[in-house]
Amino acid sequence: MILILDFGSQYTQLIARRIREEKVYCEVQPGDSFINKYKNIKGIILSGSYDSVYLNNAIMPDTKIWNLGIPILGICYGMQLIARQFNGKVVPSKHREFGLAIVDILDKENELFLGLNNKETLWMSHGDKLVKIPDNFSIIAKSKNSPYAAITNIKKLLYGVQFHPEVKHSVNGKLIINNFIFKICKAKRDWTMKSYITEEIKKIKKIVNSKKVLCALSGGVDSSVAAIIMYKAIKNQLICVYVDHGLQRLGETDRIKNIFGNIFKENLIIVNAKKLFLHKLKGITDPEQKRKIIGRTFIDVFNAEAKKIENIEFLLQGTIYPDIIESMHLKGSSSPIKSHHNVGGLPKDICFKLIEPIKFLFKDEIRAIGKELNIPLEILNRHPFPGPGLAIRVLGEVTEEKLNILKEADNIVTEEIRKAKLYEKVWQAFAIILPIKTVGIMGDVRTYEYVIVIRVVNSEDAMTANWVKLSHELLEKMSSRITNEVKGVNRVVYDISNKPPSTIEWE
Repeated sequence: MILILDFGSQYTQLIARRIREEKVYCEVQPGDSFINKYKNIKGIILSGSYDSVYLNNAIMPDTKIWNLGIPILGICYGMQLIARQFNGKVVPSKHREFGLAIVDILDKENELFLGLNNKETLWMSHGDKLVKIPDNFSIIAKSKNSPYAAITNIKKLLYGVQFHPEVKHSVNGKLIINNFIFKICKAKRDWTMKSYITEEIKKIKKIVNSKKVLCALSGGVDSSVAAIIMYKAIKNQLICVYVDHGLQRLGETDRIKNIFGNIFKENLIIVNAKKLFLHKLKGITDPEQKRKIIGRTFIDVFNAEAKKIENIEFLLQGTIYPDIIESMHLKGSSSPIKSHHNVGGLPKDICFKLIEPIKFLFKDEIRAIGKELNIPLEILNRHPFPGPGLAIRVLGEVTEEKLNILKEADNIVTEEIRKAKLYEKVWQAFAIILPIKTVGIMGDVRTYEYVIVIRVVNSEDAMTANWVKLSHELLEKMSSRITNEVKGVNRVVYDISNKPPSTIEWE
């Protein structure tokens, strides 16, 4: 595998994507991980960071990586780590560089740059610069602001680039990454969704042995794929628990019974916990509190169910990589974007061992695995749905009244997106209910009712997203249906914010 050590860059997940697109297995791990616990490493990539290598509390890699004798590519902060290790010097730059830059390739014969032009357009994003080249290194690229835009010590198999080849804006960036993983690391294209499933099933059998696993089944893409992989591995040792917490889409529980009842038979347990969740959420308006309350309540429900079943030792979760990256809190970093119920909402005294077979995969990879597993398209093509459910689409306090309003409005949005043949062309389309009321008029009568927000976005992996420019006719149809058919709503608005600066969900 190629090991990516993550130092907090917003682009780290893109490095993984570029490598996996080439059918090469890679893992993303925290930058300060102990290197001895990883096996079969063909090469290491050091990611960028929000940090500066000259600070006392800067995140540093395990020093053993420098003596492994395998290729290392440092990107941005990663290059500066290499420089720091080998007596180079990094200082704050007088001219910070963010955006596209023209880079002069000085050594086109270097394996990292084979096939590149004399001048390349590449993406820069840094506030520090290398001003003294490390001992026994040579310069292989430069830019106007970065005299050492790329450096190498071929004997030690060390390469550093100040720019970000993983970003799509870097014109030949993908070729640079491919040169590193294939020409320098000699990696093979032997990682596919089929091979991933085979390896995960082997791991699961070894870990689980004869024990039973409790699955948090939601019916979404992630938990469904995780459950089917687990079922392939351990069959009837898997007990699936679907918690009907009242925070799902309209008609969700009936759908779960119809689809998964046929697969898991008596090992599908449906728990009616609507009143419990509403009681726990009463008076709570802070979104982080909501998430943590829902996470804790989930575990309480699972604990109660587990006590009825002998030999339960593991909890299966459909955690995916965007959940982890948004919840990550590296040493010295700023706060995570938000905690996910799968990541930040679990209590420390959880009585199960967690097992997460898809936690380093992106959504499109999970769908590809689902196809290999013959999971119905009705599930695989569903839009992502937040783990805490509609609780984070009901802004402010969650009440039964607002939930019912939102379910009906959200169902209309989905119906109209499907009718317009856009459902499988957009990433997500959903409704949000605001904690405010506005004045309206219906049938010559003054009304004072809730506002519904419609949110439709496109994305590759939920790490970034763009709002979708729906036709005015479609927006008008959705607005008209919601205000006419959903009692309690007199105003509909459309969200035109991208991620970043906004997130896809409002809470």
